[in-house]
Amino acid sequence: MKIEQIYTGCLSEAAYYIESEGESVIIDPLREVEPYIEKAKENNSQIKYILETHFHADFVSGHVELAKKTGAIIVFGPHAKTEFKFKQVEDGEIISVGKIKIKAIHTPGHTIESTCYLLIDEKGVERALFSGDTLFIGDVGRPDLAVKSNLTKEDLAGLLFDSLRNKILPLDNEIIVYPAHGAGSACGKNISKETFDLLGNQKQTNYALNKNLKKEDFIKEVLDGILPPPQYFPKNVKLNKTTINKSVEEVINTGSKPLSIQDFDTEVRKGALILDVRHQKDFVKGFIPGSWFIGIDGGFAPWVGSLIKDINQKIVIVCPEGREEEVVTRLARVGYDNSVGFLKGSFLSWEKTGRKKDIIIQETAEELEEKNKNRINILDVRKSTEYNIEHIESAQNKPLNDLFNHYKEIDQEKTYHIHCAGGYRSVIYISILKSKGYKNLIDVIGGYAAIKRTNIPKTEFVCSNTKN
Repeated sequence: MKIEQIYTGCLSEAAYYIESEGESVIIDPLREVEPYIEKAKENNSQIKYILETHFHADFVSGHVELAKKTGAIIVFGPHAKTEFKFKQVEDGEIISVGKIKIKAIHTPGHTIESTCYLLIDEKGVERALFSGDTLFIGDVGRPDLAVKSNLTKEDLAGLLFDSLRNKILPLDNEIIVYPAHGAGSACGKNISKETFDLLGNQKQTNYALNKNLKKEDFIKEVLDGILPPPQYFPKNVKLNKTTINKSVEEVINTGSKPLSIQDFDTEVRKGALILDVRHQKDFVKGFIPGSWFIGIDGGFAPWVGSLIKDINQKIVIVCPEGREEEVVTRLARVGYDNSVGFLKGSFLSWEKTGRKKDIIIQETAEELEEKNKNRINILDVRKSTEYNIEHIESAQNKPLNDLFNHYKEIDQEKTYHIHCAGGYRSVIYISILKSKGYKNLIDVIGGYAAIKRTNIPKTEFVCSNTKN
């Protein structure tokens, strides 16, 4: 028997490869499926099942494409409804893979169809629990993503409590918990950086598994501090219930097409969004006017999904040479399939033509400290949970994730000093405002990490366990 966790950092997502006696299963695959197929070939194994723990909201799954290429059977739990053929397993149903068995455990709460998969080894020992978004290391899945007209988020939180108490807590302490996400995912609010753990340890350390926690207190705790889900979440759920017309290979072939300056201009005039994914240190020094910065080396895919409202938006890419296919692939992971190409030669080719460029003015935290002696406008674009822990006394909180609901409140005639935690989100924020005509914007280098080292008046630190 072989168990392998396949972790993708940009999405904080874990897929799983399980193999026994020449048969294998894939749990929660990403959209690009070739790595799973290659892994099965390396092990002389045939992929028999594709197990989905639920309809994912934060990425587009590769289940349909993988089934098409391998003949494997797609499996969902109770109440799942799709446009494609799949096997619906009931609570307690067992499927066989080689000499091992996998037991479906229906655990509604995060979503109605949420199902964990319990692996039973060749000797009949319960070895591992693939918990999806039901149970994370240190946290549980948010219960507000599958609300229907007859079910509130409180109802779903109550179902999650029952699932944990009745289905998960009775399991053996020595079982290893393998969740679908680690720290950084928007599917939970306090997920550990660890990506697996013994269930017994989680019973001791995870607040959601505290036997003394009453249902009403659990509901209050799990809902407290949850930010609104990113706008692309329901769109990805919809995609995961349908048969996607484009394969990821088709998306990559189209999106990775080199564009001359002239062709690039043509696409922009036709409405394509310029997405510049270089490092923020390079972007601030010079960029094509109107560009949005979302750096490929930061939380790229989630921020694309949060900020680009139209999932069908045509996109032209400015990126470091050699990383074009990577960018298009990571866009496709969250359903953004309409990249039409990249600027050949990257930003340097634009500069060489002598065409107009834009820059972002930056100042150090020390310069901010000096200017703050007078009355200046400071925008803190971190999440509200970060802001509430500690912030500059005079700063307004204008979170990046909520930009389109508040940016019109920002006075274009005033000058604003803008910061986040470290300098990534603030550059995104400024780039989008600049694309909308704002000019008087200054980025604070190093963000709040640098500001903390100054004597700028700050609020009293408030300890918080919430990391969303």
